[in-house]
Amino acid sequence: MMWINIKRILRTGFIKFWRNSVVAIASVLVMVITLFIIGSLILANVFLNDTLNSIKERVDISVSFKTNAPEGEIMALKSSLELLPEVKEVKYSSREKELEDFIARHKDNALLVKSLEEVGNPFGARLSIMALDPAHYDSLARFLESHNEAGMSGQPIIDQISFKRDIVSRLLSIISISQKVSLVVSIFLVFISILVTFNTISLAIYIARDEISVMRLVGGNNWYIRGPFLVEGLLSGIIASFIALILLYPGTIWLSQMTTGVYGGINLFSYYKDSFGFLFLTLLITGIFLGVSASFLAIHKYLKV
Repeated sequence: MMWINIKRILRTGFIKFWRNSVVAIASVLVMVITLFIIGSLILANVFLNDTLNSIKERVDISVSFKTNAPEGEIMALKSSLELLPEVKEVKYSSREKELEDFIARHKDNALLVKSLEEVGNPFGARLSIMALDPAHYDSLARFLESHNEAGMSGQPIIDQISFKRDIVSRLLSIISISQKVSLVVSIFLVFISILVTFNTISLAIYIARDEISVMRLVGGNNWYIRGPFLVEGLLSGIIASFIALILLYPGTIWLSQMTTGVYGGINLFSYYKDSFGFLFLTLLITGIFLGVSASFLAIHKYLKV
């Protein structure tokens, strides 16, 4: 008996959706826009995070040591840094390696190379420190400054501590702003989508008011009266999620051609294909939630059965 009632509710919901197709289209279109933008924001965050991670890999703290700094003290400092939880990697470059790299970069400048041969090696050793998070670079710089005190030699060993502070600050700002903007836009679109679907279902209830009155008079089951309107909202969400997913397909191809050629990094179309299941479930669940929530609110307000 229960299965028969469910089948009747589903069939009636499909029929009502088809009869009210003109107003249902408005609800579906708004949901499509909402879900498409939500899907686009997911892809945008993936691209942005990949770009930011790429920038993170290029930002580090460079510590130049005095030419007379004992190698033992430098290696001791390196070991101390590697023990810090904020540190991802520490690379050591000796005085000789720094000189070799400088000569390789300026091999076409014969006068400069000859001058170095006469004056000797003016470079000190260097440490390159990569942090797990850009937010840690300030604290690492303070750690290095506090340890730039007298060592076994009785003199400071660090000549200069440098890192791209402006780039790091801008990087952190971009991450924070992008997350906040995505959240605000998503919440706004969800609200608009629920509002439009709510009005659509409310209109459907108004159109079917005579039919509902007859059902009440003959003792129709409450859920048999309410159910079809929930099915309408459910159908709107499902249809909108499929359309949004289809629209994302050419969008990712176009964006991939633009971004891969200019920026390199992640291919959004490849990500779309590899994460199709995740995107499909995300949009489908979101669409169903929007449709059913709006229908439930409209039923609760206008359908007192």
